[in-house]
Amino acid sequence: MAIYTPPLRDMQFVMHELLNVCADLQAIPAHADIDPDTINAVLEEGGKFATDVLLPLNISGDTESCKLDQATHAVTTPKGFKEAYTQFVEGGWAALACNPAFGGQGLPLVVNQCFYEMMNSANQAWTMYPGLTHGAYAALRAHGTEEQQQTYLHKMTSGEWTGCMCLTEPHCGTDLGLMRSKAEPLADGSYQITGTKIFISAGEHDMAPNIIHLVLARLPDAPPGIKGVSLFIVPKFLVNADGSLGARNSIFASRLEHKMGIKASATAQMEMEGAIGTLVGQPHKGMQGMFVMMNAARLGVGNQSLGLTEVAFQNALVYAKERHQMRSLSGAKAKGQPADPIIVHPDVRKMLLTAKAYAEGGRALMCYSSMLLEKDHHHPDEQVRKEAGEMLALLTPIVKAFLTDNGWTATSACLQVFGGHGFIKETGMEQLVRDARINMIYEGTNTIQSLDLLGRKVLGNNGATLRKFGKMVAALVAEEGVNEKMAEFITPVAMLGEQMTKFTTEIGFKGFQNPDEVGAAAVDYLRVAGHLVFGYFWARMAQVALRQIAAGSTDPFYTAKLQTARFYFAKLFPETATLMRTARTGCKVLMDTEAALA
Repeated sequence: MAIYTPPLRDMQFVMHELLNVCADLQAIPAHADIDPDTINAVLEEGGKFATDVLLPLNISGDTESCKLDQATHAVTTPKGFKEAYTQFVEGGWAALACNPAFGGQGLPLVVNQCFYEMMNSANQAWTMYPGLTHGAYAALRAHGTEEQQQTYLHKMTSGEWTGCMCLTEPHCGTDLGLMRSKAEPLADGSYQITGTKIFISAGEHDMAPNIIHLVLARLPDAPPGIKGVSLFIVPKFLVNADGSLGARNSIFASRLEHKMGIKASATAQMEMEGAIGTLVGQPHKGMQGMFVMMNAARLGVGNQSLGLTEVAFQNALVYAKERHQMRSLSGAKAKGQPADPIIVHPDVRKMLLTAKAYAEGGRALMCYSSMLLEKDHHHPDEQVRKEAGEMLALLTPIVKAFLTDNGWTATSACLQVFGGHGFIKETGMEQLVRDARINMIYEGTNTIQSLDLLGRKVLGNNGATLRKFGKMVAALVAEEGVNEKMAEFITPVAMLGEQMTKFTTEIGFKGFQNPDEVGAAAVDYLRVAGHLVFGYFWARMAQVALRQIAAGSTDPFYTAKLQTARFYFAKLFPETATLMRTARTGCKVLMDTEAALA
């Protein structure tokens, strides 16, 4: 069975030493009294839930999977899942970052994200059930009527009811403008909704008595395309006026997908045959509410891969220290043994450090993005809200795509550390690789994230937000540019920051002449941008570590942070040079290929 130790020390480093989150949070009235001790205590207990309750169910849940009863349309989750969810609810974890007006604890989003990272490490498939509820909660919090919020949010906050989003249809994925689900208005102001949705995570299960589906569908007078999509609440059970459950609604699971990974997460095909729903927001404006849920989910998916990267690293590190094979090329290290532990070999260390660097860089970015989301939603200063929202919009596709690409690389590398033992089920490593693969696909494939970043978030405002991030880089360079101990961390970031302007302008100019040039360059561009962001945070983490050491700290944590930073800049960051070169080759070699792809 896989092992997992919550990375509490690194979370504390990122929140309290790198980002100083409490100072920012205390400027928000709801968090005026927050302090590091409270955050640390909550996450310590959250880590216990992840390791003691969820981790033991991960491999067994993957083996057992979910089961659908075709006669009743009921889905049974693997053994122990329902009981774990009951503990989750009874412990108050569902309400952690929800609004106290609906029974929430009102803790900062960054605390919730760190908690979810630990749960994702322990059991990503299980964590998807409550995770999707948070997205549905956020959409209704932003766009639901007072009556809708009072009807649903109290029980979604407590975890008594769960939520999910129903977007994809058999003939269309991300292109939601092609959807065919119909909503017919009824005399009482509700709607009858008919259609088929596929790939609906947590669309049906036995962990909660009611599931609140947020469904996209078209009204009879809907204009074509994405501008004709409306959003509806379609509960599994209708809700009576007193809040009790009423009749079973006509929304049913007709099949469960047999998947490569996340097998314990019920991925359902949902059929609606005149299901009763209520409109959320304005007619034909459904994407406003759904994007609240989708953007939350995109941050959540990045967090899923962060969790998998961390747990894969931890298991590979333990194995590399215990597994003896061959001798070190520079001479025997375990002279009393017939072979050395494989951690002495340079390439094994490269694989381990790749996962470690991607996990720690991803954690810094995830916490920073969570703070931007907090400011965007709750900061009293309108200008702070505006700037936080702009920066979050820029970083969201990077969080989703860069962290999930890195998660695939890291879990694969950690499986490789195990050799043949990684390829078999007992160690748990092959499951981590399989689970990680979906994260690059759902909530908008990573290609779509790349197009969003380059086409909308960068070229769409002529690079204005990217330049704001560039100013953050420039400020760090100005602060540490003459510090010789920081040179190995600052110089690469400064050089890439300068190159980024020219690189972006060049791609933008070519795209103006031929839009396919943007499509050809976008994936490479996002990884370059991802490394610029990671490079900035790794340089700042090195800065903190150097200052602590200079102040007399002998904590090996800071030495480890510097060593990992050096590895990142030496072995991973240089990928940017190749990526910029391939992005510049343009679209001709891709599009002028009729014979090759005949």
